[in-house]
Amino acid sequence: MSKRVVLAMSGGVDSSAAAVLLHRQGYEVIGLFMRSGETEKQACAVSGDGLLPVLDTPTHKQGCCSAEDAADARRVADQLGIPFHSLNFQDSFKRIKDYFADEYLAGRTPNPCVQCNNWLKFGKLWDFAQQVGANHIATGHYARILKDEQTGEHTLHCGSDPNKDQSYVLFGIRRDLLSRILLPVGEYQKPAIREFAEEAGLRVAQKKDSYEICFVPGDDYAGFLNNYRDLGNTAGDFIDTDGEVLGQHAGYEKFTVGQRKGLGIAFGEPRFVLSVNAETRQVVLGTREDLATQHVRINGLNWLVDRPAESFECAVKLRYQQKSTPCSVQIVNNDEAQITLNQPVLGVAPGQAAVFYDGDKVLGGGWIQAELDDFANRSLPASMPKEL
Repeated sequence: MSKRVVLAMSGGVDSSAAAVLLHRQGYEVIGLFMRSGETEKQACAVSGDGLLPVLDTPTHKQGCCSAEDAADARRVADQLGIPFHSLNFQDSFKRIKDYFADEYLAGRTPNPCVQCNNWLKFGKLWDFAQQVGANHIATGHYARILKDEQTGEHTLHCGSDPNKDQSYVLFGIRRDLLSRILLPVGEYQKPAIREFAEEAGLRVAQKKDSYEICFVPGDDYAGFLNNYRDLGNTAGDFIDTDGEVLGQHAGYEKFTVGQRKGLGIAFGEPRFVLSVNAETRQVVLGTREDLATQHVRINGLNWLVDRPAESFECAVKLRYQQKSTPCSVQIVNNDEAQITLNQPVLGVAPGQAAVFYDGDKVLGGGWIQAELDDFANRSLPASMPKEL
């Protein structure tokens, strides 16, 4: 069996350490830098030999696909003596930017990292792997894929480091690709990966992790939307849960569910964004108690195991940084389900992913469409954390 693998190299410590691990495990590693962000002052065009020329580094750090990152990834590949390709995925990535803009302008909170994994890192990456005769693809994600030796089934599991686990953002990948995916760093704690990279002599060993969305420099979502789309007039009213006007805002696209800061209006006690109505341009504000909900509707179901029964119990994560919560799930049809949480969760945002777990195994998930509780019926148990 071929041991050739195409590794997505971002120039960070995780994918760089993954390259070393795979190389030492005897794999024939081919590095691929996926250029997918903005083009100004950055490398983007594919040269005649299929490599991406590294141009001047921009003054701002831009997620995980800047020219600086491309240079770091290339240096690691050169150090290991592995082939390295930097390809322009700008056209394909336009789909992600369109999705991002469409969701915000519909009053939802997008998760472009999940879609990038679905469409690019485990979509285009696999296409490229087949073109170069590779049997596997790999990334530096903190998650694990385990094989049942009796059934031969491959399943996705949380990473060994609970503080870095990224299984949530992988729920949407194709089940049939699980046997083709390698996640070398998923078995390790983050400090061990940095130590390993240091021992291997990688200059990126202490490079800071990137938390920005690569096409939104400075996390300025509103600025990106204003430059990317002709927004027109998006100003409107702040209202309370009874529909009373509290004040005005300059654009509903500047707000997401759970937001407390940056409202531009003062109250006697903290107010949070409860919902965003794109049609009326109204932003509903309320108390922390108003953020709590126990019933959620999702669609766009994707299963990484055999489809469960119509009703089942599991745990669910409704945001990347939130802990999983026990729940019961009622599958409505092949594409929709309703979740009933065992206890209220704060700040459930339409547009985010709902990911189901059985222990540390990912069952699948879908996309939050609505929270189904009326504001008047919400309450919080005394054990709820004080912060979102």
